[in-house]
Amino acid sequence: MPPVKPMLAKSVARIPPDMQYEAKWDGFRAIVFRDGAEVELGSRTGKSLTRYFPELAAALQERVPERCVLDGEIVIARDGRLDFDALTERIHPAASRVRTLAERTPASFVAFDLLALRDEPLLDVPLSDRRKLLTTALSSTTAPVHVAPATTDIEVARRWFEQYEGAGLDGVIAKPLTLRYLPDERAMFKIKHERTADVVVAGYRFHKSGPIVGSLLLGLHDDAGTLQHVGVSAAFPMKRRAELVAELEPLRMADPAGHPWAAWSDETAHESARLPGAPSRWSGKKDLSWVAIRPERVAEVAYDHMENGARFRHTARFRRWRPDREPESCTYAQLEEPVGYDLNDILG
Repeated sequence: MPPVKPMLAKSVARIPPDMQYEAKWDGFRAIVFRDGAEVELGSRTGKSLTRYFPELAAALQERVPERCVLDGEIVIARDGRLDFDALTERIHPAASRVRTLAERTPASFVAFDLLALRDEPLLDVPLSDRRKLLTTALSSTTAPVHVAPATTDIEVARRWFEQYEGAGLDGVIAKPLTLRYLPDERAMFKIKHERTADVVVAGYRFHKSGPIVGSLLLGLHDDAGTLQHVGVSAAFPMKRRAELVAELEPLRMADPAGHPWAAWSDETAHESARLPGAPSRWSGKKDLSWVAIRPERVAEVAYDHMENGARFRHTARFRRWRPDREPESCTYAQLEEPVGYDLNDILG
């Protein structure tokens, strides 16, 4: 019975040997519960996602066993690639808006584990046996419900790691073949893409605990030479956060009027440029203000991949300052583009 928290993965640098390998899907993790006419989609935190994906609930009722619990990922594909932005648009309070989006950008469910079938719980069954039960139980399923491809061949997994990124996937997951299903435990392994980029540090936000740096605001220049906000770097020890305030103080602008992102507080300005503090339904009453600094310092950051080619999908990881680089040289052109790969070739 819901809620059930999904089993999690911990990051490792390389693909480990002698395991089952799958793609790491970039979507909403979901536990699907079906009991006859009832279908429930539970999020990673245990909250219900069902109302946001009505078309998927209907499809699951038609395509999965009458009584089962599945672990998988809700995704939306557009032009052969995963589209995370379209997915986040679904978390909307208006039912009419959700219905419109369900017709415009229907979601899919990719199943990669089976937690229960009929009256039999499977949490203590080894992964290799759960995989066989999963593929048998969903052998006749059709889109938009899919079974995630899996292999035990590490060479295939390495090839997937390179190819699948072009379809918007996030890396590879490795699972020990004897692994029991352990809710909310990091018992699997994830291997994600990581690249580096030189970015302009153009501001920072204070930490919630006080007047120390919470996150650095990062920018890249577009083809027109405009500095676009591309994300943040936020993982620093507390001592380093305090040091950064002092380090950046000489660059702090008493009057941000001349800053490239000075118009950030004007909602209409976000329509034509990427600025920090963009208002959204996620921010609510959150303080989006930030401290402007002269955009003169360059930092090297690590990132996994770009979202729609415009911003870092996840928080970038600070590596070092680059005093040898000029801010004007920090452009989108330096970013590595993954080779295109059609998502339909993965799901079949």
